[in-house]
Amino acid sequence: MKTRLFFAFLVFSPSYICAGNEVDSLLNELDKIIAVHRSFSMKKEVRIDELKRNTPPATSLTSLYERNRKLYKEYRAYICDSAIHYLNKNIELAGKMNDRMKQDESKLLLSYQLASSGMYKEAVDILESIDRGTINARFLTDYYSCFDHVYGELAFYTQDKVSSAGYRKISDAYKDSLFHVVDHSTDLYLSMKETAYRDNREFAEALQVNDMRLSKVKSGTPEYALITFHRALAFQQNGDRNQEKKFLALSALSDIQSAIKDHASLWMLAQLLYEDGDVERAYHYIRFSWDETNFYNARLRSLQSAGILSLIDKTYQAKIERQNRQLENYLMLISALVILLFVALAYIYCQMKKLSVARNNLQQVNEQLKALNEELKQINGCLQSTNIELSESNQIKEEYIGRFIKLCSTYIDKLDAYRRMVSKKISGGQTAELLRIARSQDTLDLELKELYDNFDSAFLQLFPDFVKRFNELLQPDAAILPKKGELLNTELRIFALVRLGIEDSSQIAEFLRYSVNTIYNYRAKVKNKAQVSRDDFENMVRNIR
Repeated sequence: MKTRLFFAFLVFSPSYICAGNEVDSLLNELDKIIAVHRSFSMKKEVRIDELKRNTPPATSLTSLYERNRKLYKEYRAYICDSAIHYLNKNIELAGKMNDRMKQDESKLLLSYQLASSGMYKEAVDILESIDRGTINARFLTDYYSCFDHVYGELAFYTQDKVSSAGYRKISDAYKDSLFHVVDHSTDLYLSMKETAYRDNREFAEALQVNDMRLSKVKSGTPEYALITFHRALAFQQNGDRNQEKKFLALSALSDIQSAIKDHASLWMLAQLLYEDGDVERAYHYIRFSWDETNFYNARLRSLQSAGILSLIDKTYQAKIERQNRQLENYLMLISALVILLFVALAYIYCQMKKLSVARNNLQQVNEQLKALNEELKQINGCLQSTNIELSESNQIKEEYIGRFIKLCSTYIDKLDAYRRMVSKKISGGQTAELLRIARSQDTLDLELKELYDNFDSAFLQLFPDFVKRFNELLQPDAAILPKKGELLNTELRIFALVRLGIEDSSQIAEFLRYSVNTIYNYRAKVKNKAQVSRDDFENMVRNIR
């Protein structure tokens, strides 16, 4: 019910027709319907199975005939061979009943079915087996309609121009006869009027007739699918591609909902999308349409869609190959980055060994200084002060080097996991998902947050009273406090770097991913709130213990 309301809104709402994303919305709806198309086929199979189970007794020929007629209607646009089978059985039953009306009825239905599936010779033979002089008046419309249909199809699909012109004359002759006998209140009459207007390029009149036809049917039905397909043909001949795509999509939606396998709207829509550059969706539609056509098992439909299927398939495969080459390049780049990371780790390890040697030497110097003469106490006091500062510097280095090594190890693990994920998705053909992940900013934001959290944690472990001491340098009403869940905020982090000896605004900006001007403004703004001299403020920050 909701889908029908959606279709009605699309067709009759002027405001929606003017919307730029109208066709995209329909294509998205079509993608969803294709994903669940089996559910519609299952409903039809349930109806068919129920008809087959309720087989009348062999002696009840009339009941058998009606049962076969219902099965034909179910199979008509579902499985071509089965529809032909049950019509042939009814022709045989009508012969046993000696019922000329039923025999003519089934022959006409069979002729139309054969012509629609490309078996023109067989269709003409059956029509010519019907005696025009004895046919019941109620079937005269169907009789002329079948002749018009079969010769119209022959005129359209034959490769011989001379034969095509001859077939067209025969079709037009039967069309004239049909106009004289068809009931003007039927959809067949309106369809013929619409086709005549469309052939004469009177598109406004053709669309007006089509509006009348649409008002009498519901969306999601075979009738709605056919009428919207005819509307798409009018826009095609008028050169309005956007409206053509819209009504081909509406027709395809109703085809799928009606479990119709014999449809041209979807592969025509795929061709338009291919021409507009939407190769991936065009490939998806044409492959689905091809599978449905093979299920229907009609030679004509396979020939109609084979050409565009081959073209779209080649283009799509070329696109996939290009994407695979790009992914291979990405893998090579990631591998190079991993190698560089191992080189960096080796360099850090060497630096740590040198630092360890220097620390041991410093301890030896401290022991020697302790043994100095009491006459050098004042000098020794100065040396001890210097030693404290060096020790504090070493503590800072040890803390941050340890954190850095841990981060490097974590990033190696993450790069390896990312490499395996990329390889897995390439192997699984999930290139679209991989491209979406590569374009995402979320991973970078999470890594930056983790970096700043690690920095804050390490800094406050070294200087646990930094926030308190820092705010003591500011005016009472200008205290800077981190929010709930934060260890440091941006202002505190800037001056934490200053405390560590990083005074250059460009270096601070690079670490915090701000512009140099922004860092300068932050520093100036905080110094304006100081209750000490602006010139001494940062020196006092550097002396916080």
